[in-house]
This record gives sequence, C-alpha cells and structure tokens, in this order.
Amino acid sequence: MTARRALIVRGGWFGHEPVDTTEFMRKFLEKQGFSVDVHESPAVYADADYMAGVDLIVQAVTKSTIEKAELDGLRAAVAAGTGFAGWHGGIIDSYRNSADYMQLVGGQFAAHPGCDPADRTGEQSDNYRPHTIEITDLGRNDPIMAGVDDFVIDTEQYWVLSDPYMEVLATTTQPVREWDAWHEPVTTPSVWKRYWGQGRVFVSTSGHHLDVLAADPVRTITERGLLWAARH
Repeated sequence: MTARRALIVRGGWFGHEPVDTTEFMRKFLEKQGFSVDVHESPAVYADADYMAGVDLIVQAVTKSTIEKAELDGLRAAVAAGTGFAGWHGGIIDSYRNSADYMQLVGGQFAAHPGCDPADRTGEQSDNYRPHTIEITDLGRNDPIMAGVDDFVIDTEQYWVLSDPYMEVLATTTQPVREWDAWHEPVTTPSVWKRYWGQGRVFVSTSGHHLDVLAADPVRTITERGLLWAARH
C-alpha cells in the first residue's frame, strides 16, 4: 500500500516557532504512515504536478505573502481533494495580502487582547492570558472533539474575523475590561472545519508555541484535525 503524502509548508515570523512545531507534528504524521515532505516557502503550491500527489498540507507560515500562482495552486489542490490544516497564526495570519486565501480558510486573526497596558513590557507574554476554550454543541458530537470538555489555557487568545461557512467545534470569548474599547463580550471561533470542493480544511487557533501545541487537549484536537483533513 502506498503511503499517503503530507506536505509541511513553514516559515514567516519566527515567534510562532514554525520549525519546532512542525517537526513535532511531523513525527506524529510519520507514525500515522504518512510520507512527509517539508518546504520552507509556499512556492511549492505552484507546482501542479507535485500538488496532485499531496494528501495533506500542514501549513505554519505567519505574517508572510503569497504569489498569485502559489495561491491558485493551493486552492486548486484543496478543491481537488488535498486536505489543508494548521494552527494559530500559521494558518489564519499567513497571507494578509490575499482575500482569496482568507476565503479558503474562513477566518483571519484580528487581535489578541492582552494584559493591562500599564503592565506591558513589549514581550510576547503581554498577550498571554488565561481563557476558556468552550466546546460547542456541534463539537461535542464531532469525532475531532470526542471526550474533550471546556478547558482553560494561558496563552494568546485569538479574536478572529470569520465567515459562517464553517462547522465551529469550539469558541472562546473576549471579556470586557476597563481598558478595552469594546462594550460587550465577543465570542469567536476557536476550532473549526469546513469543506472546499473535494477537500477539507481544519483550523485550531491554539498553538502559539510548541509548549501549547504539545499539551493536551490542544495536541489531541490538532492531531485529530490533521487526520480528518487528509484526503480520504
């Protein structure tokens, strides 16, 4: 039996640890029987012949750009059945220059409201805050979230702009605090999946650093999401 092929595309902002996080998930995919290739830019997306043989794309690219031929190749591959999956800014803060990319994934990072401005030091930890990931009714009946209850993590909480064409498996709520500009709590998707042509897209917003990604239940949710997205 021919092994399924996974493609890891990584790069962009180093603060999201694209190498460490993808190497961690690479080991998981190899244990699941995937042959895994790694590319350090989205240029490979423009190679139609290669992409036709990819069963799963795992992307970890933050704050970067994508060329038209690369994006067209990605969208065509997913529509033809290649799975597309990722976590945190590596998938929903990848290519701010492309509305077509945002349409594919269904959500875009907007903010991660952090601590009191008076306490900020300019470090990434300014944006770490304990918050709850709440499993939706849909999520409680989905295999990706099986056995997972609401949980609290202390890391970046993503405020996400999203569209309604998704199956939301978990949400998170930004509260109102005295220094915030908004006037009521804001609930946005935290874990979702969607179908694109013959392909599947999976997103989890948790995974700022390897320590977050590697800890359960984030690890379990992400691993299940990758397998769900892969070509069936």
